[in-house]
Amino acid sequence: MKAAPRHLINISQLSNDEFSSLINKAHHYKQLVKSGNTASAVENHQKLLGKLVAMLFTKRSTRTRISTEGAAAYFGGQPMFLGKDDIQLGVNESMYDTTKVISSMTSCIFARVNKHQDILDLCQHSSVPIINSLCDKYHPLQAIADLLTIKETFGETKGLKLTWIGDANNVINDLSIACLKLGINVSISIPKDIEFDKDVSQVAEKLAKEQNLTFEIVNDPIVALNNANIVVTDTWISMGEEDQKIAKLKQFAGYQITQDMCAKGNVASNWKFMHCLPRHSEEVADDVFYSDNSVVFEEAENRLYAAMAAIDGFVINKGDLLK
Repeated sequence: MKAAPRHLINISQLSNDEFSSLINKAHHYKQLVKSGNTASAVENHQKLLGKLVAMLFTKRSTRTRISTEGAAAYFGGQPMFLGKDDIQLGVNESMYDTTKVISSMTSCIFARVNKHQDILDLCQHSSVPIINSLCDKYHPLQAIADLLTIKETFGETKGLKLTWIGDANNVINDLSIACLKLGINVSISIPKDIEFDKDVSQVAEKLAKEQNLTFEIVNDPIVALNNANIVVTDTWISMGEEDQKIAKLKQFAGYQITQDMCAKGNVASNWKFMHCLPRHSEEVADDVFYSDNSVVFEEAENRLYAAMAAIDGFVINKGDLLK
């Protein structure tokens, strides 16, 4: 009987060494691509030659789609985009039937979906690796890209502090765990009427205790910013929540990141700003987003190398991330 494949669901499922290995793989492939080394490109292009890489997307995307198609093409795989209007899923066919069919013809499935349960259902029924490309609870590929960006920017990650100012969402759920795994202290500022995911906070608190790090959730952004090396936010209004815009803007009043806010918060002198994009001006002012402190576009590019690392680890090396 064929062994069940290993899937990428979230960062918590990875050991510290496995997560570090994915960051190193992403860096390795970035160096190869940037070097223009034809021999290595040809060698890597053989690894998925003749295979399909399915992209099951029920939510629209810019960075995820480009990075996934680019990563598949680099390894010689043919990316196949399956949008919500392209296949029978949710119309005339169950998740079980769709998953069995797609996985029988492909090497892996990158899934960008609404509900976390959809990811779990895909993993249960798929005969090939499922790569969680976003769900409402986790966003592991973004975390890989973010930690690659931080490592490139600061060199050493241990002892840094990351401050998140904004909503409690899928991005910070994985980013907080990712940071703690690499020795980064985490301070999260969210409005008092928003609750952070309890499953994630339990894992984060355990990691912080094991590694003698700080993990805290506060309501005042100024408090959270103290001595921060990395300042991060994300959209306050997720896809499908556009009708809640007025209420959301009121809820997040005082949370826009500005140079003045960062100065008042006494951030570290070497601080950098990150955002997974797309960005809206109410979340961060131009004087931060387009400043020399910002690494948002380097971060966006690193999504490509994060996808390459995921394919290498979960598909080519069949879940042996230390290989």
